[in-house]
Amino acid sequence: MKPVVISGTGLFTPPYSISNDELVTAFNAYVALHNADNAAAIAEGTVTALEPSSSGFIEKASGIKSRYVMEKEGILDPSRMSSRIAERGDDELSLQAEMCVAAANDALRRAGRVAADIDMVLVAASNMQRAYPAMAVEVQEALGIEGFGFDMNVACSSATFGIQTAMAAVQTGQARAVLVLNPEITSGHLNFRDRDSHFIFGDACTAIVVEAADTAVSEHQFEILESKLKTKFSNNIRNNFGFLNRFDENGVGKADKLFRQQGRKVFKEVCPMAAEMIRDTVQAAGLEIAQVSRYWLHQANLNMNLLIARTLLGRDAEPKEAPVILDTYANTSSAGSIIAFHLNQDDLPQGAHGVICSFGAGYSIGCVVVRKK
Repeated sequence: MKPVVISGTGLFTPPYSISNDELVTAFNAYVALHNADNAAAIAEGTVTALEPSSSGFIEKASGIKSRYVMEKEGILDPSRMSSRIAERGDDELSLQAEMCVAAANDALRRAGRVAADIDMVLVAASNMQRAYPAMAVEVQEALGIEGFGFDMNVACSSATFGIQTAMAAVQTGQARAVLVLNPEITSGHLNFRDRDSHFIFGDACTAIVVEAADTAVSEHQFEILESKLKTKFSNNIRNNFGFLNRFDENGVGKADKLFRQQGRKVFKEVCPMAAEMIRDTVQAAGLEIAQVSRYWLHQANLNMNLLIARTLLGRDAEPKEAPVILDTYANTSSAGSIIAFHLNQDDLPQGAHGVICSFGAGYSIGCVVVRKK
């Protein structure tokens, strides 16, 4: 099979950031209002009083200090607790497509490519803002790309599954180059009224150019040596929102139509799966763990990443070995490992090996071993 490279990456960062302190102030105001409005029922024992949150609790539980969002005032309004973003007309560029175009232009520039060089657009993300037409086709039109595009959703592993799909398209001759986009407006499916998860997610969009090595012109090339994908069904991370919800009015607006997880089970089950997947993929690439210079891991929880790295290395990873961006970006779902890759790749020497690994709902795990050219 012909060698394939990641020749460029791009990043769109939303204009607004919310600190833990800001988020906690809004959440605790909501808790106070809820407990006051339900004081009698709480006293009777028919309603459970809500507990306040704290910045210390959030950072200890996750390593997150702040997150970027597409709009913040609505999130910080205790009477609303979600962004205020007006719907756009059908003749306007969609919000997710706008994010994709910005990230795509960044990736194309780093790859030394223009729209005419791309044959396939793949939008891979946890949540699409509509069912159809595909976001990828809208982005394709906005960028002026000939060829084809489609959407895919493998939750937090969408980007690594997208890289594998793009690589196969290049190797089989379906496309000269593929643009993989990960527009994550995770604030749209986050329950900001849930103490255990209101701090987890942030918004961002990443872009990746995948193309044949023999025609690549970029100064930022990473050859894809091996990739492996794995899924195993689990209900421990779930969101039941979908177009069938209108069939049963009783479920409309319920908490299960937003993100929910059993965090302790996820931690216990996913960490060993991810470590094993990384080890197997590195071995399949003909390498040993000691030959890997950098791990760009999914940015969901700092404690998960620390444990995975420790399992692989037999020691704590140095900051540069497993770079962390979730402290400022939070969990951006599929975009997280690619943000880490985008922001922490230029210092690697030629010939250095690295691993991009994502893991999340499904369960789904994607692992890509690369070598800097």
